[in-house]
Amino acid sequence: MMLSRILRAKAPQPQECGDARPRSSSRTHVGHVRKINEDRILDRPERNLWAVADGMGGHHGGDVAAQLAIDALDALDSPTADTIVEALKGANAALFNRGHAGERRSGTTIVAANMQGNIAEIFWAGDSRAYRIRDGVLELLTHDHSLVQELLDAGALSAEEAMRHPKANVITRALGVEDHIVIDRVQIALQGGDLILLCSDGLSRTIDARVPSALSLHDLASHLIDRAVGRDGTDNASLVIAAIS
Repeated sequence: MMLSRILRAKAPQPQECGDARPRSSSRTHVGHVRKINEDRILDRPERNLWAVADGMGGHHGGDVAAQLAIDALDALDSPTADTIVEALKGANAALFNRGHAGERRSGTTIVAANMQGNIAEIFWAGDSRAYRIRDGVLELLTHDHSLVQELLDAGALSAEEAMRHPKANVITRALGVEDHIVIDRVQIALQGGDLILLCSDGLSRTIDARVPSALSLHDLASHLIDRAVGRDGTDNASLVIAAIS
């Protein structure tokens, strides 16, 4: 099913932990056009768990859907790959059932990361993205579930055409859309100095292939949000950045 977006809401204050565990920083911005923020952020370095949810459905729709997905993850005291997937499937079922019970139909994309030692596992549905940043260079870890991505995969669009496509906001997978959801997963190895960036599409559509490597975690988070809002600002923009010590 293809859905258009509206998107977002409020996020926790940036957090940073001591050197014994992963550090993280998070930001969100409503942008210059939207009246509400339908993004939600999970920033739990003490649990090695982070997520960004990008809601769809408008006021009291997308924001509620995104919050429900984040709450499902936040309820995990000791997250594992299996419990993260089950939590997201549970959130999908709850959102789908809400729509069939006569409540406002809504959904949300999701991207989450769980870090154990030098291994990070990424989970996603939709077009919210995860990147690994190494020495300032971004490597995309996820594959969008979107109409434009399908056209790119089929060779029907160039990368430049995809950036300007009128249906760039149409996604093909999200929590709450169907009664069954497939959560894609990828596991990657990290090394000292690596960062994991999770973000909504309001940020990813404006991001460069390189980012400043000399900034602190908090300053980098602020820099990326400021650039996204300054370059576009038509959508909400949210991110979490996590770093292993």
